[in-house]
Amino acid sequence: MPFAHPARALRSAVLFVTGALLVAGCGTGGPAGSDPSGPAKSSVQGAAKGGYPITLENCGQRVTVTAPPRRAVALDQGSAEILLSLGLADRMVGTATWTDPVLKGLEKANASVPRLADRYPSFEKVLDTDPDFVSASFLYTLGKGGVAPRERFTQLGVPTYLSPTDCVDKDNSGDGDGVRTRPLTMETVYGEVRDLARVFGVPERGEKLIGELRARVAKARAGADFKGASVLYWFSDSQGPYMAGCCGAPGIVSTTLGVRNVFDDTKEEWPQINWETVADRDPDVLVIADLTRQAQSAESAAKKIEFLESHPVTRNMTAVKGKRYVILSGQAMNPTVRTVEGVEKVAAALRSYGLAK
Repeated sequence: MPFAHPARALRSAVLFVTGALLVAGCGTGGPAGSDPSGPAKSSVQGAAKGGYPITLENCGQRVTVTAPPRRAVALDQGSAEILLSLGLADRMVGTATWTDPVLKGLEKANASVPRLADRYPSFEKVLDTDPDFVSASFLYTLGKGGVAPRERFTQLGVPTYLSPTDCVDKDNSGDGDGVRTRPLTMETVYGEVRDLARVFGVPERGEKLIGELRARVAKARAGADFKGASVLYWFSDSQGPYMAGCCGAPGIVSTTLGVRNVFDDTKEEWPQINWETVADRDPDVLVIADLTRQAQSAESAAKKIEFLESHPVTRNMTAVKGKRYVILSGQAMNPTVRTVEGVEKVAAALRSYGLAK
């Protein structure tokens, strides 16, 4: 996701955490994303009383949790919504980095958890919550430009978990939002749900949530053939717009429904593409992120549509003239449980525009 901003100051402190211990090092499966043994790039091993300690090979690091976390911090909205969906609000002491209102049905639970920042909180502010577990959706969040590198938490004995959706078959070494070496699938998202449910000692809740998500996907695509329809996914910025490449969360939506992303010829996660190229591709439908943050130009769907209908290059596009828009939350374009929302809303819109056979 195009969501990168400078790191805050770091605190040099010693934090004593009860109930959880992180042992971090290089994973035995090679570079992140290279392990073919499972879609989630995380293997969970449990032993002893109550299934603990639990050890995960997570995005190149080994994480050991000796007891269910009681003071967890979710540093990205996607990660927070997974924990909230698992009924873990009473074990959370903070969330951060939000682009949208919380997922419907989670409002009350979310209101009970302190929001440390709408963007990246400082490392010091996170440590002030005395966390015993920290999770994040994006490598950047647990990197030099985000809250702090995972190693800083490791030094203080705080386990960290990074969503495998941001490391499985993905190269994050460049300056952008990464390049996919293989298309992402919902199985990786389901693997993250399963990992976190196991870590918190509620595996049955994880399987229940996964079953519900699978059922929603099946229902959304049932009884319709969307092949032949073309779409474009616009996340943010009108000056240097971020459009979805082939293989991230929008790729899951496209593949699930059988539609063609007009920029499926790039494996970049969110390449910046000029408007002349966009107009030349001329998709049938424009899928637009409706963001509540104010980080770049044209964040809200309303501002994006206003731009599209007034700009001389875009106003004559087929989708613009026909007002064929699909409005999604930013999180629905990210690889998390909200991706299912993307599948549902794009499918419904294609039906309403007469693009289903």
